[in-house]
Amino acid sequence: MFYRGKYTDGADGREMGAKRQRIIDQGPSFYGNSPGSSFMYTAPPPPYSYVSQPPPFPVVRLRGLPFDCTETDVAEFFHGLDIVDVLFVHKNSKFTGEAFCVLGYPLQVDFALQKNRQNMGRRYVEVFRSKRQEYYKAIANEVADARGSSPRRNAPRVKSSDEAKESAEHTGILRLRGLPFSAGKDDIMEFFKDFVLSEDAVHIVLNSEGRPSGEAFVEFTNAEDSKAAMSKDRMTLGSRYIELFPSFSGEMEEAISRGRWNFLY
Repeated sequence: MFYRGKYTDGADGREMGAKRQRIIDQGPSFYGNSPGSSFMYTAPPPPYSYVSQPPPFPVVRLRGLPFDCTETDVAEFFHGLDIVDVLFVHKNSKFTGEAFCVLGYPLQVDFALQKNRQNMGRRYVEVFRSKRQEYYKAIANEVADARGSSPRRNAPRVKSSDEAKESAEHTGILRLRGLPFSAGKDDIMEFFKDFVLSEDAVHIVLNSEGRPSGEAFVEFTNAEDSKAAMSKDRMTLGSRYIELFPSFSGEMEEAISRGRWNFLY
């Protein structure tokens, strides 16, 4: 657990991180209760005031974290913000590179989002808005993984990023993220050496300064090949692990029209 902020659990003033540990210790009774009744926090004083509705739960989700990332690294990444809890996401006891971060106040979420796509070490990290239910689901999965079991079927279910990848429709195009900035087309073709690719099928994404951004698109011969190539997801290229995502031509065309990415041909 991690705590260095002012975010409290109801009137007793105890930190959210300790509350999470108590739920893990309590066992299966967690799954039968509504998360809303288990977690409460005190709204901050003015100017952070909300009328006729409770304040939003201040949590963000991070993706692309280094595998050796620690809670201290996340706190330093969000330097200046009140960090209440950092929950690293695991699958089959392996770190996925994702985490949830609970902040001290709802308005701090906007400041956290300004860190989107900034670097932690040599990797850039994506920061997204998240929801109370997604955070609770991640806690439930952590409890289940620790006990070697699964939450009850009637527990709220949030689809994980891995499940989203598995259910996504394949069009023959994959998006790669986490590439070494020095990686070239030959390196990517070697990464997918089990598949027939030409240099024209590899598109390295450039940032606004004309430098490699760590992302690329690869066009495979057919959808079956791109689906099979997903077996390389989170394998390493050099010293970095590479994340793969099913994509489609419209995603590239839209990106180009917005002027966000340029392609190195």
